[in-house]
Amino acid sequence: MKEILKTERLLLRELNPGDAENFYKLNLNPNVIKYTGNSAFKDINEAKEFLENYQDYKLNGFGRWAVAEKSTSKFLGWCGLKYDQNLDETDVGFRFFEEYWNKGFATESAKACIDYGFESFNLKTIIGRAMSENLASIKVLKKIGLSFEKEFDFDDQNKGVIYKIEKQKSNPN
Repeated sequence: MKEILKTERLLLRELNPGDAENFYKLNLNPNVIKYTGNSAFKDINEAKEFLENYQDYKLNGFGRWAVAEKSTSKFLGWCGLKYDQNLDETDVGFRFFEEYWNKGFATESAKACIDYGFESFNLKTIIGRAMSENLASIKVLKKIGLSFEKEFDFDDQNKGVIYKIEKQKSNPN
């Protein structure tokens, strides 16, 4: 288990096939995946296969990470960065079990991921994508410093928004 980041309350680590049950259960809740465009895994084995074949760490040095409570090691959800080669952009994303919503975990972990991306990978820009109706995620993106960039077609039925943050130039003084 490769630890990536620690925040005041959270530990972010690489996802692994041992997370399959939590990963499966997370996507089972229709409220959790309502605004994602994703569907639930058909079973734990499909989630395990996804995790076994997850290549982002190898390809980019970063990816989506498991988010656990520091004090208990309990799996709360995931958060992290994802590079899209086709669009040549990196986005920050997060997904948590519903019982952990409105506790600041998404904000705390996503802020840490943005800082990590700028400091450790010298990323210049990070975006956040959300369906326009997903006000909770948009609120998190704003809280962590992203600003509205543009609207886009999320899929055939839904409008989306893109928020963006750029790495601050360090002051030479």
